[in-house]
Amino acid sequence: MKHVVVLGAGSGGAMTANILRRKLDRSEATVTVVDKSTDHFYQPSFYLVPFGYLDPDQSRHVDELLKPDVEFVHDAVTGVDPNAQTVSLEAGDDLEYDYLVVATGHRLDPTATPGLLEAWQETDDVYPFYHYEAALEMRDALENFDGGTFLVTQPDTPIKCPGAPLKLTMLAEDYFRRRGIRDDVEVIMTRNAEHHFGVQPYRDKLYEIWNDRDIEFKENFSVAEIDPDANVVRSADGEEIEYDLYAPVTPQFGQKAITEGSPLADDSEDGEYVTIDQHSCQHDEYENVFALGDCENAPHSKTAAAARKQAHVVGKNLTALLRDEPMRAEYDGYAACPLLTKKGKALIAEFDYEGPISAPVESKLNWIMDVNVLPSVYWDAWMRGYDPLP
Repeated sequence: MKHVVVLGAGSGGAMTANILRRKLDRSEATVTVVDKSTDHFYQPSFYLVPFGYLDPDQSRHVDELLKPDVEFVHDAVTGVDPNAQTVSLEAGDDLEYDYLVVATGHRLDPTATPGLLEAWQETDDVYPFYHYEAALEMRDALENFDGGTFLVTQPDTPIKCPGAPLKLTMLAEDYFRRRGIRDDVEVIMTRNAEHHFGVQPYRDKLYEIWNDRDIEFKENFSVAEIDPDANVVRSADGEEIEYDLYAPVTPQFGQKAITEGSPLADDSEDGEYVTIDQHSCQHDEYENVFALGDCENAPHSKTAAAARKQAHVVGKNLTALLRDEPMRAEYDGYAACPLLTKKGKALIAEFDYEGPISAPVESKLNWIMDVNVLPSVYWDAWMRGYDPLP
């Protein structure tokens, strides 16, 4: 009997494990998931909770998500030896595998930006909302905010859900307008790039919305440090932005167990991601290793929607490989980003390797789909390995 090990119980890992358990006969393989956390968070809630648009209790225990015949190992991965086909665990044991799925996601590192951790922990003005605790804390800060500069910044590293900073910015601007303090607030978002969103035609639609609502975008701004005593963010070229309420996106990297404890990632000096074929999701050197989601180097947007599509590709291809059949499933680069523009309105950005799929249209239906429908679909279908939506 073969042993399939899945590293990570996040969106990609949980979906893939459940898909594999459904596809593979119990006599063919055992499936084991390893994760250092027992809590699985609905991360799209992190930019909704501060405004009261979703209830803050948006997490599940991993045991609630995985099928009964999937074994869960609660431990931290410290390394992978693909030649010996073993995974090293913090507890000191090695876990042997025949097939490996890497879905370890992004590592948030607030210490990578000088001053960020101190500003978050020691002041009442800074809330890096990609952390669940900060998203919760930001609710009270928004309620007590009565004017000044509201600032959102992005790091130079790739980030999961690249649309989240834009959504938070637009929802905040709308929130201030609804509270009647919009004239007293300057709303600014920065990014170290020419544009705030990378894909057309959604980019132009967003520019139209931002210009109409006087939201300022500062391009090519590389965050170098945060000075919490002066309430200032400094860029690499010396520019300064003062803030009164600040929501920085934390720098993000590959997990050290993969980037430093295995040969699975790119071996360049700054290699952070598992190297895979962008269509099959199979590792480019080790044929019994697959990867999906935020931890790999395929040129797609790092979203749960991408992981959702990749999970089915990995499930089909790994099953075929195990059965000595041809691998025919291909991931086309699909990603989706519901861009919430204000309370009750959103546009859906959908695209793949070839380009855009959906039209850049704001609607109430898009809001209802994202805020009222998708959380249930996420928990009850996608995380359990089913995909009722096209």
